[in-house]
Amino acid sequence: MAELVFFSGTMDCGKSTLALQMEHNHRARGRHGLIFTKNDRSGVAVITSRLGLEREAIEVTDHLDFWELVIEQTAHGREIHYLICDEAQFYSPEQIEQLARVVDECDIDVYAFGIMADFRTELFPGSRRLIELADRLQVPQVAALCWCGRRATHNARVVEGHMVIEGEQVVVGDVGGGQAQSVEYEVLCRRHYMRRMTSAAARRQTGSADILPFDLGLCPLPSNAVDDTSNT
Repeated sequence: MAELVFFSGTMDCGKSTLALQMEHNHRARGRHGLIFTKNDRSGVAVITSRLGLEREAIEVTDHLDFWELVIEQTAHGREIHYLICDEAQFYSPEQIEQLARVVDECDIDVYAFGIMADFRTELFPGSRRLIELADRLQVPQVAALCWCGRRATHNARVVEGHMVIEGEQVVVGDVGGGQAQSVEYEVLCRRHYMRRMTSAAARRQTGSADILPFDLGLCPLPSNAVDDTSNT
């Protein structure tokens, strides 16, 4: 039976790479599907992996209706066995409900890939609806790592070199140019997210390019430590 599966993890855990691998495996077995993405880091309608892999995709606009698209495609004779939906955290809750309907009424597998929570540790609306409706939630096997070496659990937004915890929920970074401020993202363990301790902040505190995680990760911050929350 068809399933709605949500593959979720932090950035850098290989979600887009897994999406591309799954699409390749299905296509190699003669199955036919559609590939979707929204706000990909490349800035164009493709799924891209930080390993350099990419595949053309359908851009998910705010007005796209997955149910109507699938019905239109199948009515014109196109065979569809699966949907690959990358960056699913950016989809609207209504679009997630449309995907669930595609699974239930068309018997088409839907594999959604996305981040669960934003840089404020709040669930994306699309991810919340996926958690509520998915048949399965699955964590990619490759764990992203914090700069200290621990498993990364949180996504931090870094603006002009400083971690911030306020601002618009969706600001796509790493696409290069066109932004008034430099916006980047870094994955952190919970300990260093709560301390606002990015890799750059750790280097500033130690005054060295060499980070000592056993000093910064396990010991309380000294009273004279640099407060990296001053620009939040």
